[in-house]
Amino acid sequence: MEQDGMEIDRSLVRPPAVAGIFYPSTPKELTATVQFYLSQAAEKFGDAKLISPKAIIAPHAGYVYSGLTAAAGYNSLRSRANKITRVVMMGPCHRVGIPGLALPSTQTFSSPLGNVPMDMDAAAKIMHLDQVKIYNETHEKDHSLEVHLPFLQTILTRFSIVPLIVGQPAPSDVAEVLNLLWGGEETLILVSSDLSHYRSYEDAQKIDDITRKAIEQLDDRALGDQQACGRHAINGLIQVARDRGLHVTTADIRNSGDTAGAKDKVVGYGSWLFSDSPAVVGSRISATVNEEKKFGDTAQETLDRYGEALLVVAAKTIRNSLSKQAPMRIKLASFPRELQAHGACFVTLNKNGKLRGCIGSIEAWRPLVTDVAENACKAAFQDTRFDKLSSQELTENDISLHISVLSPKMPMSFSSEEDLITQVRPGLDGLVLIEGKQRGVFLPVVWDALPEPLTFFRQLKRKAGLSEDYWSSSLKVFRFVTRGISSETIPTRADLWQTKSKSE
Repeated sequence: MEQDGMEIDRSLVRPPAVAGIFYPSTPKELTATVQFYLSQAAEKFGDAKLISPKAIIAPHAGYVYSGLTAAAGYNSLRSRANKITRVVMMGPCHRVGIPGLALPSTQTFSSPLGNVPMDMDAAAKIMHLDQVKIYNETHEKDHSLEVHLPFLQTILTRFSIVPLIVGQPAPSDVAEVLNLLWGGEETLILVSSDLSHYRSYEDAQKIDDITRKAIEQLDDRALGDQQACGRHAINGLIQVARDRGLHVTTADIRNSGDTAGAKDKVVGYGSWLFSDSPAVVGSRISATVNEEKKFGDTAQETLDRYGEALLVVAAKTIRNSLSKQAPMRIKLASFPRELQAHGACFVTLNKNGKLRGCIGSIEAWRPLVTDVAENACKAAFQDTRFDKLSSQELTENDISLHISVLSPKMPMSFSSEEDLITQVRPGLDGLVLIEGKQRGVFLPVVWDALPEPLTFFRQLKRKAGLSEDYWSSSLKVFRFVTRGISSETIPTRADLWQTKSKSE
């Protein structure tokens, strides 16, 4: 058996126990089934992806019964699909009872869609706890974790798992484990649970509604034995969520009488999303806007005061490279502190209004004035799209300079190309696209030539060496804003390329 092209020991692999029973056993049919429920959930419940949860509760019955409800929760992960690399899974035991929480001794879980590695380092973080033991027997035939793997494999890009079967620990014991494994946005917490069992349709609805309210209100005291088979893990999650100020949204709640079962003895199912409260999300958006405004005000003030000096530095280092075959040496102490501070810039050369060279930095890693000088030289002599700039071109006085100072780049969260396009701000956003080793950058000024967002993004993909219709959930896109100054706007533009500018 192989994983990532490497042979793995079969004795360390937990094989599927309920493939062909709870869900299809062939990759083709299983993929189609999962995609069907995800599509149905998206159509029925809309943009759950906007919530971007840290933790979810999802059911573990056969897909024909609970697949739609599970999909309602899983669709919310699409905006973080390329960021989640670890899933902490907690599910109740159905076969072999245990008092606390059990890890397996295996290192890989297998499904018809492939192998999923365990995060052994994360598992090691909780092995010192009294409530955590290695116990293979409770994992071998249990379905409460297994049925979630195909959904995770379909939604996420690449991930490992920490699989925990939960017996009857105290909520505080579960909370202790969760806090140790909580991590950042790379970690998803998944609690597996069905709701009431074998009640009449009407009784199940009443009981499950009480459960819904308890979870939404983060009340772990209100969840009793008859309400959810995964109540021990749920109550632990509720404690952590309450302590961390999370907000709960119900993605879906129904029972087997609503799907593929009779209505005399039904099983209830629900999906819940645990995320930062709307106030926290709103404050983060406000913080981003404030950061952009702060950058814009500071950068504009710097350019208003010293922009002409930066243009002179750019022109002088290009002239120096032509005459002395070496860039101008920057004496930092001779420049104001604003230009000595680290900054990222792009320097663009235009000839008679057409692009003649453009090179820049995405990250601020050196003094701004140094970044301007270095990028000016590279734009003139190292942009492989053009011949090296010549002295003759400077004497013709038809070369103009533009310096763009960049804000720190911010990652964008999206589930599809359409989702991304709706978030892009034409005329304002510069974009950085990264796919593996391939990268493309468009400055906001490119909007002048490509004002339509879809065209803008597809041309950016081409610049990165990808096809216009290329799409992958592993694509990373960052946005930034700029403030700029052009030699066309300064009084000394006529003699900028002279041997010694009047501004020097």
